[in-house]
Amino acid sequence: MTTLPLLLLLSCSSSRHVPEGSYLLDKVSININDSTNTFNSQEMMAYLRQIPNHKMLWSIKFRLGIYNMSGNDSTKWWNRWARKLGEAPVIYDSILTETGKEQLRKAMVNRGFLEAAVITDTVRNDVKNKIQVTYTLDAGQPHVIRTIDYDFPDTTFHDLVMGDSSSFIIKPGQPLDRNLLEMQREMITLSLRNKGYYNFAKEYITFNADTTEGSKSVDLTMTLHPAYKTEVEAGELPSHEKYMIRNVRFITDYDASKDEQLSKYQSADTVWYKGMTILYGENKYLRPSVLYENCFIQPGEEFRQSEVDRTYQAFSRFGILKFINIRFVPQGSLDNIGLLDAYILLTPGKSQSVELQLEGTNSEGDLGVAASATYTHRNIAKGSETLTAKVRGAYESLSGDLDGLLHNRYMEYSLDLGLHFPKFKAPFLSERFKRRINATSELGVSMSYQERPEYTRIISTAGWSYKWIYNKNRNRYVLTPIDINYVYLPESTNNFIDLIAPDNPLLRYSYEDHFIMRTGFSFYHSNKKTEMPFGNINQRDIYTIRTNFEFAGNLLFALSNIFEHRSNYREDPYKVFGIRYSQYIKLNSDFSFLRILDYRNSLAFHVGFGIGYPYGNSYVLPFEKRFYGGGANGVRGWDVRTLGPGSYPGTNSVSDFINQCGDIRFDMSVEYRAKLFWIIELGAFIDAGNIWTIHNYSNQPGGMFRFNSFYKQLAAAYGLGLRFDFSYFLLRFDMGMKAHNPAMGQEHWPLIHPDWRRDSSFHFSIGYPF
Repeated sequence: MTTLPLLLLLSCSSSRHVPEGSYLLDKVSININDSTNTFNSQEMMAYLRQIPNHKMLWSIKFRLGIYNMSGNDSTKWWNRWARKLGEAPVIYDSILTETGKEQLRKAMVNRGFLEAAVITDTVRNDVKNKIQVTYTLDAGQPHVIRTIDYDFPDTTFHDLVMGDSSSFIIKPGQPLDRNLLEMQREMITLSLRNKGYYNFAKEYITFNADTTEGSKSVDLTMTLHPAYKTEVEAGELPSHEKYMIRNVRFITDYDASKDEQLSKYQSADTVWYKGMTILYGENKYLRPSVLYENCFIQPGEEFRQSEVDRTYQAFSRFGILKFINIRFVPQGSLDNIGLLDAYILLTPGKSQSVELQLEGTNSEGDLGVAASATYTHRNIAKGSETLTAKVRGAYESLSGDLDGLLHNRYMEYSLDLGLHFPKFKAPFLSERFKRRINATSELGVSMSYQERPEYTRIISTAGWSYKWIYNKNRNRYVLTPIDINYVYLPESTNNFIDLIAPDNPLLRYSYEDHFIMRTGFSFYHSNKKTEMPFGNINQRDIYTIRTNFEFAGNLLFALSNIFEHRSNYREDPYKVFGIRYSQYIKLNSDFSFLRILDYRNSLAFHVGFGIGYPYGNSYVLPFEKRFYGGGANGVRGWDVRTLGPGSYPGTNSVSDFINQCGDIRFDMSVEYRAKLFWIIELGAFIDAGNIWTIHNYSNQPGGMFRFNSFYKQLAAAYGLGLRFDFSYFLLRFDMGMKAHNPAMGQEHWPLIHPDWRRDSSFHFSIGYPF
């Protein structure tokens, strides 16, 4: 019965809705004759103007099948729904085929294969109204650059340009690739714009290729042309004139919908600050010093495009600003140097907002409710400082016998405060140094009061961090000089800790007062590009690296040794505020790689490693700093925190929840992703990994990492998943099955003897696993 809908879908004629006399474009293939291996068929497919209907798993036209289940009566809801969900048949168009043929030829010519040719061949099936198109590409041999000459009619630019010649992209021996020539033009243009030549454009740079008949060698000449005579005769400033900034003016309440001349802008108040003019509206929402500190365009200095970009980047960190625009207006010249007035146009956004959330819970029949309110002020001190305050309360009633317990409910109140500064804030550093560092600063404070039947607990945190973002968000850095976590249990039932954890140091630590003062650094790098500089070829290989490093307790340990030296701190540990503090070092790193096979299919790979080592004042890592296995982002054949460490057998009890954590983690995954139809995607995955402990803890037998056996303790899982891609977020549903289970006393190869109830795990999450 479950296969009946699929059989019906596949049995529909794929050319059912193809008009009489037309053909369904059933298959397109590209054959390439290229001895240099410069081109591949998948890359060249992007230049075609017509491709067949999408095939799921490269064979089944699933969306076309859904479309073909519809009738021609558009008044029926089923027909409208099926056509919207499905994909209309791609009707063969000979004009688009010829256009694609020409685009393929141009693509090869642009890469230096000037004599490239493309032949198309079609095979029609008149019975099924289908057609197949084959493009045969004959690349030939590329034209190669033999020599490069540089021509400067205006000799002023010879030294300016050739001083950077060591970094030029084009060199003798390379193919005559027009994409590389274009990059060379853009690089030289940017260099000159950073040297004061505001009006210089890449159109002034041309290349002339001199070829000899019968030869593949090219003598290339790059010419940097002088200003066009028509512009000079029209009374405009020469394009190659050097420019200097005359005035810098801020308009803080700019309205783009009003067509008004900037030089005649009427302000409510005008402020002159350190050589800059600030034209305020009714609301002086940003301090003059803040505007000055984030503006790198300075009066009296040469125009530099890099300073314009830095100014854009600095003001883009301001949450209070809705739009930012920088314009330059020429103002004649002085001593053969052009003068520019810079206008920095700022449009403010909404300064304050409130968000309310309501949640309901049901834990085995015990009902609960939680509510939260978040207040955001994006300009709390007129420097675009963003204050975020969140208050949350949660309550859950309890049933059953509650005698001898402190409370008859679960209750939690929490307060989170965050203050974000769009600048690098630190004492003892000059303002000039702070301006050079393009970083933001954040202060975070939180407190949570929890009432549980057995205890009352207060968790407090405070931290200060710096964040850097570079290269269009491809590089991110976070430095946390100090982060403090303090857990305090003011009351608990008699012998609570001894009853739940008589011989378990991990569980005892989780419910005892503890103190962590750490320093951390995290790094993120990706080669993912938001836009491609040339053509319409999508990026095919995307990788991401994430690394986190932190250490805790070293400063406190050093001070403790100075003021209260102990040789037996293992048995009598150092304390702060009467609480033993943690001392450890931790490294966590992940690498992921995405290979885009075509516009609907991709393969993703991931490998992750982490290690934490307690030392000095600690023998065990804090529970919240330890690694865990399983879950939606781990080995998906196990529920979260039910895998490992090592071959330790879990029993899903409360005690095992605490025990199933470790100091070392290693995991790896491969996942196939396919877009099916509408917003639905398919995922098929294989995961492997586990966690281990550094020391041989008595309550975690089989959990210690050993080089000669750890590979035998790698768990493995396989599974399928559905994803719903809503563009702004992705819902993920994965079903994993155990393939290899390293736990002692359990079936080691569920892959051979599967049991659905024992070996399956369902996961719901937001976003891809990696």
